[in-house]
Amino acid sequence: MPETDYRASRFCRVLGNPTAYQILKLLVKSRMTPTELSKKIGLSLKTISDTLRNLRQINLVRYETRDKNKIYFLKDKSLIQILTNIGEYVEKMRVKKW
Repeated sequence: MPETDYRASRFCRVLGNPTAYQILKLLVKSRMTPTELSKKIGLSLKTISDTLRNLRQINLVRYETRDKNKIYFLKDKSLIQILTNIGEYVEKMRVKKW
């Protein structure tokens, strides 16, 4: 399998995780700490941290450290359009009669 195909499949696999998808959608709006993400999503800090690690490993998010806090953000703004396209596609699928 070509490396690009492998990386694309990893990207899709991570987006298949509802927690990862929620995190990315929130990071589209603003930079956030794991604690802020945990409160917004309503999941444990450990779950959020584990998911952020997975998102970092495939180069979707990065963080900067401020006053001992890690503040996460999207690595590449083109991800915003990808997430928008996915949302629009799913919405069309949801309302379309087959």
